[in-house]
Amino acid sequence: MMTQPTTVFFGPDGIKFDSSENKVYLRTLLYSTAKKGHVLESLYLSLQRNESKQNFTIWVYGEKGNLKRGSGLFIPQDGVTFDHHFMLPIDGSNFSFLAGNYKIIVYAKLVGAQNSHQLSTINLSISEAHATQLLEPNSGIYFDWGADQQNYHPHIDKRPFI
Repeated sequence: MMTQPTTVFFGPDGIKFDSSENKVYLRTLLYSTAKKGHVLESLYLSLQRNESKQNFTIWVYGEKGNLKRGSGLFIPQDGVTFDHHFMLPIDGSNFSFLAGNYKIIVYAKLVGAQNSHQLSTINLSISEAHATQLLEPNSGIYFDWGADQQNYHPHIDKRPFI
């Protein structure tokens, strides 16, 4: 299982040397409903905007300065909180963050499972004004969770990202 992410980010990837490629970042707690926990084999997400869909299949997790390429992670019953970075596969594709409504679907594959399991669906929106600002170099958009309103609040940030 997965808690509501407190922060979601769309923008350039500061992990790679070429930051022209976009990524999706989120911070969340992953936890197990089983007393013995689960071993997560992989995590990925699907990002949909209108009729466009892109899978972000490269998963990196950890804390700033101690990031690891995702490939097996034990999830105990009380959970683990990490930063999760999802990047595009290295097949020449890129995904531009244009104005519109977005749906993020996060999937997990457990060790020994045949299929991936849907953990969460997150709905976000990028306005025309924010989309225009995202065209500027080193610009990304953060969505911060507002617990009172049960909604994400977007804001643009311009800087080198992690």
